[in-house]
Amino acid sequence: MQLPLLPPFEPGSVWLVGAGPGDPGLLTVLALKALSEADAVVYDALVDERTLKLARPEAILEFAGKRGGKPSPKQPDISRRLVRLAREGKRVLRLKGGDPFVFGRGGEEALALVAAKVPFRIVPGITAGVGGLAYAGIPATHRDVNEAVTFITGHNVSGEVPDNLDWPALARGAPVLVFYMALKHLAQIRDRLIAGGRDASEAAAVVSHAATDRQRTITTTLARLVEDTEAAKMEPPALVVVGPAVRLASGLDWLGAMKGRVLDPDPLKLKARREAG
Repeated sequence: MQLPLLPPFEPGSVWLVGAGPGDPGLLTVLALKALSEADAVVYDALVDERTLKLARPEAILEFAGKRGGKPSPKQPDISRRLVRLAREGKRVLRLKGGDPFVFGRGGEEALALVAAKVPFRIVPGITAGVGGLAYAGIPATHRDVNEAVTFITGHNVSGEVPDNLDWPALARGAPVLVFYMALKHLAQIRDRLIAGGRDASEAAAVVSHAATDRQRTITTTLARLVEDTEAAKMEPPALVVVGPAVRLASGLDWLGAMKGRVLDPDPLKLKARREAG
């Protein structure tokens, strides 16, 4: 297979690369090029170990993951490290789970590189809210379900539930809501959505370790979301989805079908309902 001409990975530069939600098969061609050429790889906790094995043997691998409740590198320290490595003349790969510009703090790191006058390239990745859900058979959009989808972080910079959101408007807004990093504050998020007018009986799901060998999915209702998540002992990283698209999972769980689970051929029957008026 002949690949298109790809840009050079210059010494003294930094590539901010999205590794996707887990499965190394979801890496972009540019991400693979960066892994094969980088002198130093600074990677997050959400980067799959199989992806790291694709780095060239001579590369320095540095862990810079931030995990809730555990000692983690500070963001300014990570940015300074990227600058230092680049000034040493290395080709620096900053490898981030999902997409670096979708709840990935890639913008903060890029601004630090701008301030330090370090050349850089942004390589987008498949964000977990799209790719991770696809591995659970939950489409972010479906024309019989939703004309809009909203992506929301489960915590702000201080680690608390975001207070600058208009929760009633959010609850009444897009038919499908996708929360990143929401397990810690799941009860508060559930309560705020219901208080804002969201139907407590609406379908909801939690996808843990999406697009990895450890992926687990539970489907439930918004009212039962916290109790069922705790009963199933779901672990972070996890996506939380609220909306009718969740009910499509019973028919679109292609990964489960590969393991022998039976698919529902028409889980929503939306067309028949609409045609019936």
